[in-house]
Amino acid sequence: MPPSPRDHPDMERIVVPPRPPLPRNALPPGFAAHTSPRRDVRRIAGWSLAGYLFALTLIAFWPSPVDSGAGPMIDLVTRLIPVLTYARIEFGANILLFVPLGVLLTLLLRDRALVLPIAIVLTLGIESVQGVLLDRRTPSELDIIANTAGACIGLLGVAAWRWWRRRGRSAGDSREAAS
Repeated sequence: MPPSPRDHPDMERIVVPPRPPLPRNALPPGFAAHTSPRRDVRRIAGWSLAGYLFALTLIAFWPSPVDSGAGPMIDLVTRLIPVLTYARIEFGANILLFVPLGVLLTLLLRDRALVLPIAIVLTLGIESVQGVLLDRRTPSELDIIANTAGACIGLLGVAAWRWWRRRGRSAGDSREAAS
């Protein structure tokens, strides 16, 4: 066992300074991309958007209406809560279906003014394909409105979240400056 400094007061204590951080350009090539939280969010949003679009494609282009098996449950809900008609439930479901699109596009795109035009074009494409190629599906103008509203809610949700975070940071900065 090597002698410890406590055992021998003659031994000098060796102090090792902390290692300085590496400069950014010294990081391995693939590693530097993972240092920015903004890039991480965009990368995760990109993969999430790919999965979401796959699921949306299955839902939108399924040969029969996706809610056809839920008929008895929807009938029960409409009997228990008469305000919730089938049309209102379908409209609300279409809104909810497109909220993730608005969220993910807002996180990915640098210009959030593109989110709603993309949502409108995507919805028009879906409704057109349903009208032309899928005889058991019914295209609807209300679907276009609901889908666009859902994307708008997603966009506004991210904008509100970013505003709230900036507000919290600036309030923290002003408190630090005051003290």
